[in-house]
Amino acid sequence: MKRIALTLAAVIALSGSALAAGIKPCEELKTEIDAKLQARGVKNYTLEIIPANEIKDQKVVGSCEGGAKKVTYLRK
Repeated sequence: MKRIALTLAAVIALSGSALAAGIKPCEELKTEIDAKLQARGVKNYTLEIIPANEIKDQKVVGSCEGGAKKVTYLRK
């Protein structure tokens, strides 16, 4: 559990730096986050793109399209 939390923290930090470079398309960001999670051995999760105004209690791991949408993480 601790390992997953650290991995998510790293993914969030990396996706944040990607945004600093410009507005990133959501599918591209989702693919990058997915690849990073898989490389770290994380299994049984889903990533979903959600409009920012519909976020409730989901774990946000990335922001895209200028902050209009968020990539969320859900552990199965």
